[in-house]
Amino acid sequence: MAKRKSTIPQYKRRRPRSWPRRIVGWILKLILAFFLGSILWVLAYRFVNPPITFNMIGDMLGGRGAHKAWMPITRIDRDMVRASIAAEDSKFCSHNGFDFEAIEDAMKRNASGGRIRGGSTISQQTAKNAFLWNGGGYARKGVEAWFTFLIEHLWGKRRIMEVYLNLAESGIGTYGVNAGAERYFGHDASGMSPTEAARIAAVLPLPKQRGAIAPKGFTRRYGNTIAARIGVVARDGLDACVYKGATAPANKAPPPVAKKPRPLPGEEYESPKALRPLENVVNELPPVSTEPLEPEPARAIPPESNETVPPPEQPPEPSNSF
Repeated sequence: MAKRKSTIPQYKRRRPRSWPRRIVGWILKLILAFFLGSILWVLAYRFVNPPITFNMIGDMLGGRGAHKAWMPITRIDRDMVRASIAAEDSKFCSHNGFDFEAIEDAMKRNASGGRIRGGSTISQQTAKNAFLWNGGGYARKGVEAWFTFLIEHLWGKRRIMEVYLNLAESGIGTYGVNAGAERYFGHDASGMSPTEAARIAAVLPLPKQRGAIAPKGFTRRYGNTIAARIGVVARDGLDACVYKGATAPANKAPPPVAKKPRPLPGEEYESPKALRPLENVVNELPPVSTEPLEPEPARAIPPESNETVPPPEQPPEPSNSF
C-alpha cells in the first residue's frame, strides 16, 4: 500500500527540536515559573501571615519544636520596634532594602580575616526568614536579594517590620518577639520595658547561643547599649516609616508577673552565658572562649621546721662515661 503523501507544505511542517534546544526551553520555563511563583507567593504573604517557615520545619525535625504567637504590629510595643532598628538596621526607613555601605564594610572586614560578618538589613533578614533558610552561601544570598526587592515594592516597611518581628528566631524553638517575651519575661509583647525590648533585640542575631534572662554577661551589656539607642531612634524618628498613615500603639508598661514564665521547647539547650556582639551574622564557626582562665589555687606551704631536708639523690654516673 503506497504511503499517503502529506498535503502540508514543507515550510509549514514542524520539525522536532534537538535535545539541547529542549533543555534550554525547560530551563527558561523553570525560570519563568520561579519568577511568577515568587511574585504570587510574596503577594499572598502581604495579606496572609506565613503559617510556617523552613527554619521552623528544621527545628521540628530536630525535635526542638517551633513555638510562635503572632501579634500584629498595632499591638507590639513600640520600644520593641525601636530596639530592633537600633540593634540591626538604623537606616531601615531610608534604604530600599539594601545598605550598600554596610555591605562594603562587611566585605572589607571579611577580607581581613576573622569572623565572617554580613551587612544584612531587616528587609533582607525578613526575606530570608519568610521564604528561605539559614546558610546556603552566595546562591541563597542571590535569591534572598530577589525576595528583598519584591517585599520592598509589594509589602512596604510596615508589613516588613511586622513579619520580621513575628518570624525572627528569639530562642531555640521560639519564633517572634511575642513568643520570646512570653518565654523570657512571662508576658506578651504588647507592653515591654526598654530593657526587655533591648535584651530580646540583643538575642536575635544568635538566638541559639544567647539568653535574654542571663543575669550577667554580654547580653545584658549589649542590651543596655541598645536600650540607650532606643532614645536616639525615638528622637530622630528612625521608626516613622513603620507607623506612617497609622496610629502608633500607646506606651504600655509591662504587666506584673505573679508566676514564673512557663517553660517552652528548647529551654534546656540555652547557654547561661552570652557571646560577644556579632551584628548581622552570616556564618560563624563555634566561638572560642575569650574568658580568662581562672588561676590555680595556691598550694599550701607547710610551716618551717628545724628538720633538714636531704638533697635529692643524683643518678649514678655510667661506668663507661667519657
